[in-house]
Amino acid sequence: QVQLVESGGGLVQAGGSLRLSCAASGRTFSSYGMGWFRQAPGKEREFVAAISRSGGRTAYADSVKGRFTMSRDNAKNTVYLQMNSLKPEDTAVYYCAAQRNYGLAVSQSNYDYWGQGTQVTVSS
Repeated sequence: QVQLVESGGGLVQAGGSLRLSCAASGRTFSSYGMGWFRQAPGKEREFVAAISRSGGRTAYADSVKGRFTMSRDNAKNTVYLQMNSLKPEDTAVYYCAAQRNYGLAVSQSNYDYWGQGTQVTVSS
């Protein structure tokens, strides 16, 4: 069982930056591939980024590629999402997720554990 707690969301102007964190419980964090997803009002939840167990591989949605960077610190049981050049269309609730069956997973159905989400609002 893994419990995930996101933090770092907030209100930022377009062009600004935010860094989201996701802290995980348990001593087997390094055995989980991790992902970030987001859900905007009235829209389905969508993939944002994923990272492998060691952090050596990452994957990004085309909409955030070149602007967002996902990383992890296994010693701190934490993953991060550095978001730069934010746009109003990045406004959403951002969710952290964990899975241990795949090296790198981009599909929501691959994930077993989810955090409660953190709100990111980008004003124009």
